[in-house]
This record gives sequence, C-alpha cells and structure tokens, in this order.
Amino acid sequence: MLVVIADGLHHDALRLLIGKGYTVKEIGPTDPEWEEIREDITVLVVRSATKVTKALIDSLPNLRLIIRAGTGLDNIDVSYAQQKGILVKNTPGVNARSVAELTIAHILTLARNLHRSNREMPIKGHTDFKKLKKEYSSGVELAGKKLGIIGAGQIGKEVAKIALGLGMDVAFSRRTSQSVELEIEIANNSFKITLPVKPLLELVGWADFVSLHVPAQKEPLITNETFKHFKKETFLVNTSRGGVVDENALLKALDDGTLRGAALDVFEGEPKPKKEILSHPLISLSPHIGASTVDAQRKIGFKVVDIIEEFASRSH
Repeated sequence: MLVVIADGLHHDALRLLIGKGYTVKEIGPTDPEWEEIREDITVLVVRSATKVTKALIDSLPNLRLIIRAGTGLDNIDVSYAQQKGILVKNTPGVNARSVAELTIAHILTLARNLHRSNREMPIKGHTDFKKLKKEYSSGVELAGKKLGIIGAGQIGKEVAKIALGLGMDVAFSRRTSQSVELEIEIANNSFKITLPVKPLLELVGWADFVSLHVPAQKEPLITNETFKHFKKETFLVNTSRGGVVDENALLKALDDGTLRGAALDVFEGEPKPKKEILSHPLISLSPHIGASTVDAQRKIGFKVVDIIEEFASRSH
C-alpha cells in the first residue's frame, strides 16, 4: 500500500507508518515524480495546501482513501470522491487546543494593544518612549468582559474553557438554540458547566469580544449589516476560515469606530491577503497558524496513522 503525504506530516508519525511496513512518500502533485507513482497511490494525505479536485481524483485510479490532516474538508471534492467509492476522513478536534490558544493570544494582544506597540516600539521606542507608554496604557482587563463565540464545535468550546479561566462571561451563537455544556478538568477534578446560546445579532450586541469558530461559508457571515448590530468598540477575532468576515465591511467597521480592534489568522485572498488588511494599525495578524503547533501536528500525525491502520485492517 503506497501512502503519499502531499503537505507534510509530523516526523514521529512518518516513522511510525514506515515502522508498520507501509510504503510512504512525501511528494506533492506538482513534483515530477508524481506521474511515475500516481497509479500506485492508495492513500493520499493532505493538509490545506493541496486541492483534491475532480481532476486530481481522476488521475489516481487506485486511490481508496483521502485523509485531511486537519479539521476542514473544503479543499477536497468530497462528494465526487465518495461517488467513486473513495473514503474521505479528517482529524476533527485534534488541533482544537492549539487554535483555541492562538485565539486567546489574539484576544490578550488586542486587550493590551500589543499588536500596535510591537510595531512601533522598534521604530519609536528609543525617542518617544513616554508618548508610546501614554498611548498604549488604554488596555483592558479580560476579567468581567463578555465573550461571544460564534460556533459551538470543539474549538469554540476550548476557547470558552480558557476564557472562563480568565474570568470572562461567555455565551455562544449556534444553529440550534440548545445551551452548550462544557466539561472542564482542573487539577484532576472534572465538572460540567452550561453556557447560554443567543441569536447571532443578539450575541454581537452583547459581547465585548466576538470570536468566530465556524466552517467555510458560501457567503460572509459577518457583513456591513451584521456590524450595525455590534456593540460600540467591540473586538472581533477570526481564526476559522477566510471569507467568513467580509473584509471590506471589517475595514469600514474599524475606521468608523464600530470595532475597537480585530485579529485575523485567516484571510479572503490567501496566500495574498489585502494590503489594506495587513497594514491596518488596529488589526492583530498571524499567517494562518491556528493549528500549526508542534503538539497539534504530532497529535494529528498519530490520528492519521490510526485512520490508515483502521482502513488497512478492513481492506484485508
């Protein structure tokens, strides 16, 4: 069984696969060697870079399993793969903690103006230290602030757990009106807590911070119309998918004072985000690294191995 890793996999997982007797190649569809091996590929493992289109699927006559080493499946033509009898799997929840921690890092950054001071201190810190100190002393504490989380999947729930530990008041918006139950573990003690769910427009009018944790959308979820319902000077964080927030509407909301600040890990035009977004002083930025920690990638790699092992046992 030939397993092709198109976008990389943690080295511990690669060693484990090879140790279990699988033939493993790290090679992408644009590599010249691809043409030599394409008829032998049984398992294709991708992350977000490789687009598993109808054409790519048709070029792999013996493909039986596609694994997305991550949460989303929006870079895979799932319905076409399934029509051809190809199993499609992903690793939901394995990277939830890493994405959640980046989200909270952005929230803390916005709360204390770190995104702005980190840009200006290297340039003006030597000459305008007192001026910068005065300008960036307008930060806020998170304790007692309201966090509205859009999406109640595993990442959204992990964000809620950390936010509660920081003393924030947390509520969700989700497709169903059911409340959200969290199981929290502290010092080997486990307890459950129930958090409220609000309609989207009510949530954004209530929250001091709004954080998005939803799949890719056909149309933006946060638009000019949505921003009309935001409480004045809210902070917005998007670590979910580019296009969930209308970036033109976001820029307008920042410029007219609707938003006090925003944080983006994902962008409409990846891998070439808008210059207006990248240069805006009120936006905290990261280059789509939510799940990209050593810990998450190691866990994802082991989950990929488990999926391949289960597939192989059923195939025999």
